[in-house]
Amino acid sequence: MVSTHRKHPEDPTLGMLRGAMCRRSSVPDGGPGPRHVTAIRRPDEADLARITADKTVLIDRLLDVVEHEIVPLTRAGVREGNKIFGGAVLRKSDLSTVVVVTNRESVNPLDHGEIATINAFYEIPLGERPRAAETIFLSTHEPCPLCLGGLTWGGWDNFFYLFSYEDTKDAFSIPHDIRLNEEIWRVKDGEYDHKNRYWCAWHIPALIEACDPAVRGDFVRCAAGLAATYAELSAIYQASKGSGAEIPLA
Repeated sequence: MVSTHRKHPEDPTLGMLRGAMCRRSSVPDGGPGPRHVTAIRRPDEADLARITADKTVLIDRLLDVVEHEIVPLTRAGVREGNKIFGGAVLRKSDLSTVVVVTNRESVNPLDHGEIATINAFYEIPLGERPRAAETIFLSTHEPCPLCLGGLTWGGWDNFFYLFSYEDTKDAFSIPHDIRLNEEIWRVKDGEYDHKNRYWCAWHIPALIEACDPAVRGDFVRCAAGLAATYAELSAIYQASKGSGAEIPLA
């Protein structure tokens, strides 16, 4: 059942979440671009069915974890000079939380939200943690190249994210994810394959858009509220730049 406690008003920041429906084509229009001109591969309903039997329950749980488990940690983290990114690992079996972590780049510039989450997961004793393949990885923002590698080497066959690269660059003023993809791997606009031999990736707003209208409205309102929350957290982080934390790509 869809939670009813999240009744956020419509917010103009919702516009950033609609990027899933208007992502630019992967076909280059001239200049540096992908080495191969091919359509971006994306997971389908059959792929999602291998992760969850109920898409509505999954979306509801992912939004709830961001709002009530990740955001409080990130709110404290940005006041220490850390970025706004966070992550969580959930069991596929019952969607219970295994670990939830926020960005720690003020301690180590490699401690991105996802990397910190992966480290926390593997710090759990072997006999007490599930296998990565038995879990769902949730990232507040689309993982950067470093974190995509970390998820791959860490053994996850999936991840879900709320904000896209475009959101991170345009709404949150952190452009490095797209730049790294283009400058190093020539992946134009950050358009990597969302379905490959290692994992499938889902943009949560795209899943929301495909939901039944009976539940979509509540999800849209929650996503809009989270966009407003992250805009507030971003303002705190941006104001702290250069004031103590040593983050080379701030």
